[in-house]
Amino acid sequence: MKTINKISFNDIESIPQLVKDFLNQKIEGFENNTFSLDHFRQQIHLKKDSFTAEKRSILSEVFEGQLASLSLSSKQRENIENSKLPNTFTITTGHQLNLFSGPVFFVYKILQTIKTCSYLKENFPDFNFVPVYWMASEDHDFAEINHFKTENNYYETNEKSGGPVGRIEISNTYFISEFEKEFKDSIFGTELILMMKEAYKTGNTLTEAIKILVNRLFSEFGLLIVDGDSKELKEQMKTIFKDELLNFSLQKIAKDKVDFLTEKYGKVQVNPREINLFYLSDTRDRIEYNGQKYIIVDKAIQFTEEEILAELENHPEKFSPNALMRPVYQENVLPNLAYIGGNAEIMYWLELKDYFSKIMIPFPILIPRNSMLFLKEKIIGKIEKLDLKIDDFFQNFTVLTNQKILKDNSILQLLEEKEELLIRNFSELKGAAETTEKSFGNMVKAEEVRQLKSFKRMKKRLLHAEKIKQNELLERLENLFLDVHPAKTWQERVYNFSVFFSDYGYSWLENCLEEMVVDDSKLIIVAI
Repeated sequence: MKTINKISFNDIESIPQLVKDFLNQKIEGFENNTFSLDHFRQQIHLKKDSFTAEKRSILSEVFEGQLASLSLSSKQRENIENSKLPNTFTITTGHQLNLFSGPVFFVYKILQTIKTCSYLKENFPDFNFVPVYWMASEDHDFAEINHFKTENNYYETNEKSGGPVGRIEISNTYFISEFEKEFKDSIFGTELILMMKEAYKTGNTLTEAIKILVNRLFSEFGLLIVDGDSKELKEQMKTIFKDELLNFSLQKIAKDKVDFLTEKYGKVQVNPREINLFYLSDTRDRIEYNGQKYIIVDKAIQFTEEEILAELENHPEKFSPNALMRPVYQENVLPNLAYIGGNAEIMYWLELKDYFSKIMIPFPILIPRNSMLFLKEKIIGKIEKLDLKIDDFFQNFTVLTNQKILKDNSILQLLEEKEELLIRNFSELKGAAETTEKSFGNMVKAEEVRQLKSFKRMKKRLLHAEKIKQNELLERLENLFLDVHPAKTWQERVYNFSVFFSDYGYSWLENCLEEMVVDDSKLIIVAI
């Protein structure tokens, strides 16, 4: 494995402009929430002053309880002990409980979280930094997480769903035998199969399965795992949840930021609701207020104000934050300095800055995670043979293809020469026309537009003709694009980690960790 390029997000066309502007400190009010040692120094003091010893005590007990069934490394035990100390802080990432981790970027975001902690320890040796994976165990969209894909196969499991996915018990394990067929002859296939069988044992919940899997992969790095589906943690959210139920505060206070982001960037990632909470029964359903009562959507459950506040007081575990309230929950119960997430996650966190100020919780540093791409040497050779660079595949590839097809085309050159001559001639004619009657000048301008449109049509038709003529080159370019972008999207959003682990084992994790860039957001391209 050899890293051949690291491309800045600023140089990739498909990275949202909002993320680029955030990274470049071009969004007013977020300058101190980007990655820098000075910003981390400020964040340490902000969090130290706001995170109580009582909260630390609760958190360490939750870690102990939730991880009790796992075989923990000495580094993990040390991190749990350190979580009680006032000089210990967390760096967090979060993700859904995708089957066998889902797309491989799940692994990348955790590794970057781990490396960021090491980087901070080197620069702030008087403090401890603990990497945390926050499980999105309360999500209820099972169809979004019940599958994963390798180069050759698609794996899926079906279970009864509707409530928090983390509570779903595994009964359908057919995917395991199919996975075994694909990987039994791989170098590290046996390790993968054992990992899967241990995690997805019949009767395990999806929460237990992901904990087992993540622990097998990352325990030696000291990663701690936390499940937000916890009464002890939600006890600390009662005041915030009560305010949300009574005053709809998140939507009201986030409105200015949402309006600003919408106006400047077209839309926001997630629109706040009037009440940003779900109610957990046998399913997970939205809470709405109809002016008199609190309605649990799609259920025959209603509460008066007095009843729902009593329910919150006695059973906070039955209230579940939505996508926008979850960051608030996380930052309230963790001594957290930074959140590492994908572009979409970063974009909805930005909506919450004013709300964090109102509830007096420090808004964290936000770090758009690194991306990685693993390409076989054979593919890289084909790219070079066509006189292309890897970077080209992350720009407008249609424009690039058209340029390749028409490169050194004599007819195109002739068309462009004649078009340029036409523009010069009309420029001279328009100058003369301005000295006479206005309608004549307008006619000259209209004729120029008409004739230039003809040139545009001729160039378009020429491209179509050349694509037919150079069909083989076009096919090679399209196939190369799919080699780099399987299913026409980024590799990390399609393939499961098993595709790479099966050949390289834990050394692949070590290599990914080594190549991670903690202080910038980059696409890291590795030859294999």
